[in-house]
Amino acid sequence: MKLLHKNNLYCWSEFDEDRNIDFHSYLWVRDEGNAVFDPLPLSEHDKAHLLSLGKVSHILVSNSDHIRAAEALAQITGAEICGPMAEQESFPIVCSRWLDEGDDLLGGLDVYRLDGSKTPGELAFVVEGDTLITGDLIRAHKGGELCILPQGKLSHPDTAVASVMRIADIKGISAVLTGDGWPVFRDGDQALAALVDAISES
Repeated sequence: MKLLHKNNLYCWSEFDEDRNIDFHSYLWVRDEGNAVFDPLPLSEHDKAHLLSLGKVSHILVSNSDHIRAAEALAQITGAEICGPMAEQESFPIVCSRWLDEGDDLLGGLDVYRLDGSKTPGELAFVVEGDTLITGDLIRAHKGGELCILPQGKLSHPDTAVASVMRIADIKGISAVLTGDGWPVFRDGDQALAALVDAISES
């Protein structure tokens, strides 16, 4: 796994040939138990690295298209899987807990709900007040420049844009760790503001 902009955040990735971007999964190392976001399958190297960093207590899945290898990792680690409340009735795997905006799951974690994406109630997460972790809606197909899902994939484009604008209003975001495409490690708030400007003009 790759060490990110903070000493307690790691990433592993998989290249998607159809979209020519990387998909990412993230590990947040905590004394109380580590949290993994949208886990992809792990190589033996990455699995050994992940397990060496302590117990994984929670697996957070942003939406049903990002289930990836959540069940396999839960079997290895015994971690609880947490999914989006809005998909509770149709989610393809069993979750221990369903999350919605404002839920208090872990210290240092803020949960946000994004509506209008391709799945209902997609989740985004802010870790330790300054790092935004996103699933599908907010992404980056070009280094240093955030974008959103193409309009044809959005269930409600106007609602999706409003969700992005609300996330961009969060104060103090320094990094945006996208599930799909390039992460932004500096000036995340500025990248989000530029995204809002771009979608407002389109």
